[in-house]
Amino acid sequence: MIGYSRSPRLTKAGLVLIDPDSGAIVRLISLQYNAETLTRSLQIQSIGEDGDRSQALRLKGPPIETFTLEAVLDATDQLEFPDANAAAAEFGLFPQIAALETLIYPTSAQLKNQDALASAGTLEIAPMETPLALFIWSRSRIVPVRVTELSITEEAFDPALNPILAKVNLSLRALSVDDLGFKHRGGGLFMAYLTAKEQLARRGPTATLSTFGVASLT
Repeated sequence: MIGYSRSPRLTKAGLVLIDPDSGAIVRLISLQYNAETLTRSLQIQSIGEDGDRSQALRLKGPPIETFTLEAVLDATDQLEFPDANAAAAEFGLFPQIAALETLIYPTSAQLKNQDALASAGTLEIAPMETPLALFIWSRSRIVPVRVTELSITEEAFDPALNPILAKVNLSLRALSVDDLGFKHRGGGLFMAYLTAKEQLARRGPTATLSTFGVASLT
C-alpha cells in the first residue's frame, strides 16, 4: 500500500524568480519543509506628528512589509534512497543551499561582463539587476520581495563534509509600487497582492454596533 489516497496535498512555500521584462520564470525555489512560524511586520508610511499635536491618519503610501521565517533543510530521507537521489548522495544539501545563496549573488556572467566593460574604459557601469523574486505563501499571498538577510546554520555533515541538516533564516522586504512604480512588472504584482488582501478583508466576519453594546454613534 503506497499511502492513504485521501491525504491532503501539502502546499509548499517558496520563491519564484522571474525576468522583470518578459515575466519568464528563471528559477523555482521550494522550501523543503514549510516554516512553522512566519513573522510579519508592517511599518506605517504616514505624515508625522507636529510636536505635541497629532492628526487623523494620512497615509503617504503602502506600509513597508517584512517577512521573517526559519526553514529547515534535511537530506536524511533522500540519503535513505541514494540511487533515486544522486545529487543528495554526492553533495548533501549543497544544491539547495546554493540555490538560496544565488538569490543575493550576481551571476558569474554579469561579473565578467562588468570586468570587460571596465577594461574597455566604460565610464559608468549600471548596477546589475537581479531577477524579480516573488514570495509565495499560499495562493492568497504572492508578493514581490527583496532578500534583506540570509543566514544558514549547517548542523550535521556526512563523512565527506557535505551538510545534511541545516536551518535557514530568511528576511524579505515586500516591494510595493512606491519601490518599483506602476509600470514595472513587480508593481503590477504588488497591486494584485493588495487587491487580493482587500477582497479577503471583505470576506471576514462582520459585526454590527450592537456587537459592541452600542445602539448608535450619535
